Amino acid sequence: MVDCLFCKIIDGEIPGDIVYENDSVLAFNDINPIAPVHILIIPKEHIATLNDLEEKHTQTMGELFLAAKKIASDKGISESGYRVVFNCNQDGQQTVFHIHLHLIAGRQMTWPPG
Repeated sequence: MVDCLFCKIIDGEIPGDIVYENDSVLAFNDINPIAPVHILIIPKEHIATLNDLEEKHTQTMGELFLAAKKIASDKGISESGYRVVFNCNQDGQQTVFHIHLHLIAGRQMTWPPG
């Protein structure tokens, strides 16, 4: 996707502070963190929103959550806790239209979040 910021990070056109990568997933530090740990985990395949998911994306979505689990363990936040969040479309505060899982930690989370 030509105008997608995250696709450009995947392709190496724009640098990203990469913390994890495998064949289908890339994870990098958020440039506007809301917590001491704020990592975005994205599929390498461009999928604009959660509404665009299809059955063929089942494996990829599982990979995002497994990456979150591994990153949390690697960062030493598994036991203290963390939050994972997807935003979808304007009212959900999605600003980059390439699905991404936020992994947020390093402080006490509050509820409700929004």
